[in-house]
Amino acid sequence: MNRWILLCGGLFISLLCCSQSFPQSWCGNWKGELLWYPGAGKEPKAVNMELRIAATDSAHLFSWQMIYGNAAADNRPYMLVAKDTAKGHWVIDEKNGIVLDQYWIAGRLSGAFTVQQSTIINHYWMQDGQLHVEFCTIGAKPIATTGKGNDESPLVDSYQVRGYQKAVLRRE
Repeated sequence: MNRWILLCGGLFISLLCCSQSFPQSWCGNWKGELLWYPGAGKEPKAVNMELRIAATDSAHLFSWQMIYGNAAADNRPYMLVAKDTAKGHWVIDEKNGIVLDQYWIAGRLSGAFTVQQSTIINHYWMQDGQLHVEFCTIGAKPIATTGKGNDESPLVDSYQVRGYQKAVLRRE
């Protein structure tokens, strides 16, 4: 009898752990305020943000709908697609020809991409039951290159940090 209880308890815990995995445990409607810091010394701008994540019929495909302000103003119905989960490789498909590579690493979904003259580094992660979102925007071209170009002092490029955005979203 005790073995049966232990077996059932172990199965229950296993199922609970599996249901908490990325991205299944992230499914839901998330809302909060995005703070956008447009540059050094400038006051942040607050924008309502929503992220709606939902499973589809495919285990490797999730809707990833981002809304800024309200749905009528800025609604981005993307898809989150598993490319190689063994390597933590996902993509966000914007369904307009743009596909952004993302990587599941250290409990975060992270990516970097360059559009026009800016590189954006993004992170999404769960903490204390809330979904945290972070974007850092840097110039795509270095503002300085220093170092001597040898083994002791390699050449190092520095970039301008142009902006920072963060949000803490709560499940509705």
